Amino acid sequence: MTAMTVSSPTTSPVDNTTFLRQLQTLLGATHVLTGTDAQPHLQDWRKRYRGQALCVARPGTTAEVAAVVRACAAAGVAIVPQGGNTSLVGGATPEPAGHSIVLSLQRMDRVRRMDVANQTITVEAGCILQQLQQTAADAGWLFPLSMGSEGSCTIGGNLGTNAGGTQVLRYGNTRELCLGLEVVTPQGEVLDMLSGLRKDNTGYDLRDLYIGSEGTLGVITAATLRLYPQPRAQLTAWAAVPSVQAATELLNLARERLGASLTGFEMMAQFALELVDRHFPQLRVPLYQDTPYCVLLENSDQESEEHARALFESLLESAMEQGCVTDAIVAENLSQAQNLWHMRESISLAQAEEGLNIKHDISLPISAIADFVAQTDAALAAAIPGVRIVNFGHLGDGNLHYNVQAPVGVDPADFLREQEPAINTLVFDAVQRFQGSISAEHGIGQLKRDTLPDYKSPVALQLMQAVKQALDPQGIMNPGRVLR
Repeated sequence: MTAMTVSSPTTSPVDNTTFLRQLQTLLGATHVLTGTDAQPHLQDWRKRYRGQALCVARPGTTAEVAAVVRACAAAGVAIVPQGGNTSLVGGATPEPAGHSIVLSLQRMDRVRRMDVANQTITVEAGCILQQLQQTAADAGWLFPLSMGSEGSCTIGGNLGTNAGGTQVLRYGNTRELCLGLEVVTPQGEVLDMLSGLRKDNTGYDLRDLYIGSEGTLGVITAATLRLYPQPRAQLTAWAAVPSVQAATELLNLARERLGASLTGFEMMAQFALELVDRHFPQLRVPLYQDTPYCVLLENSDQESEEHARALFESLLESAMEQGCVTDAIVAENLSQAQNLWHMRESISLAQAEEGLNIKHDISLPISAIADFVAQTDAALAAAIPGVRIVNFGHLGDGNLHYNVQAPVGVDPADFLREQEPAINTLVFDAVQRFQGSISAEHGIGQLKRDTLPDYKSPVALQLMQAVKQALDPQGIMNPGRVLR
């Protein structure tokens, strides 16, 4: 790696070689990656963004994170925090110029403590979500955050983007699951808010400020998270529905009949499931061929499996009588339930196998979703004959992954390059008309950074800029993400 200089408005230029030696002294040479060793950290999961970095720093403790941040602040070097590198909006990929470091939290994966009486668990930011789920389960508890990337995403990244997942309907986003944070500020100070209190009315809620900030205000190094009792029974059903409106009616009926035990409600359009069946035929997707939409429901019951099954069967019988369900199956065992969920979680992978696509992670009032889908589907079909829409998502909380695939025979890369700006404008304008959001759970990153000002209140943007300037006056924390 050739020597270069970096500078900040408040310091003299610092030689890159000297700076790297300083980091090696702080972390050990084996934990400062350059060259080939750094490459896996420089490209995003979708292979849409590739950047360069002075190095990848891999601290193992909060004290080491703070030391690295202080060194970067003194040298004026930007920091790109990175967890599992599963961002879908380029939020953890450095810029091509290569003037920043990637701060990987992957070594910080320890479970610090479990407080059974307080129903909390405290883990470090690099803890893989699946590891956290298993640790809780082994102790007889439930950590309910769940998503397709849980085998590689980290809790720090989940917090940085306020990730949602498949059980938001019952348990909320990651924000609702977090009671406390440990954060290293852009000045290299450690802010300890890990107490796990459910009530602390002593001023501004700094915890919520950092959650969802995508590493632009500081580095989350640990979190205290809520645990829940394991349900006594968990049943999964797969239902064919004739329309989005019917899916919404089924959701209302399920809420009425199941109440808080309704923990999952996913809607999937026929073409989304067709892609899964095409690319992963071993999964044997049911019911989709003769219906425009399918719904996946999960019922987590605190009484018994018999009670859960009776409620589920009664719900589906009523739904069929009312015409919002045309056919349905209830998983007979855990293996069948896991297979149904695997089908839902394979949609993104199947879409990637089909080719590059234009992703939209949007949220809408549930009451507006049917009209949004009808109008936007029609507008896209009129603008681009043969366009294929991969529509699926967490209907229970109004979050759609409304993705657009090239027509058959059109090169996906050409389609992305030529059509993405116009398609984004069409979709996002429709989202705005229905009072929705252009980002529900993926964040802004660099993908939507330049689009955000067109759909966010100017007053809100001014306040966000003021917060950024107050907390990170040097602008070293994940620059070019979220805000211009």
